[in-house]
Amino acid sequence: MKHTDFGQMPCPIARSLGKVGEWWSILILRDAFYGLTRFDEFEKSLKIAPNMLTRRLAGLVAGGLMEKRQYSARPPRYEYLLTKEGRAFKPVLLAFIAWGNEHLAPEGASLLVVNRETGEPATQILIDANSGRAISDEDYMFAPGPAANEVMRMRLTQAAKQL
Repeated sequence: MKHTDFGQMPCPIARSLGKVGEWWSILILRDAFYGLTRFDEFEKSLKIAPNMLTRRLAGLVAGGLMEKRQYSARPPRYEYLLTKEGRAFKPVLLAFIAWGNEHLAPEGASLLVVNRETGEPATQILIDANSGRAISDEDYMFAPGPAANEVMRMRLTQAAKQL
């Protein structure tokens, strides 16, 4: 099955989905943040077919989110480590955790983000680093960036008129 290439689309959401839009890829990244590095660890954790795992790991390596490093010569064995770009994906996973706990867990949270010192659960919000204010629909909106094309500018103009 041929997939659409989102890599050249001007939208940062589409480009991001082009790199990690497969659910297996996001789950592999999650497990990498849990400390898993080896093929058999990912396979066991995810209960994923080896051929599917091979493709997803190769995609994450090609996309620059993970690096493949040999840890044994005989037999050749590899581990998969998060790159700087891969580690930068953590806020996306944190957002998934917060959203999933709030909207998809009527039985209660199965995973929390907690303070290392106190063990207290974090209440996650998105903060504007320039002002220190929480980003909310009331105070913030989407706007075209310097590289926005005409389609994106029109889309955002239309969206602003509907608010």
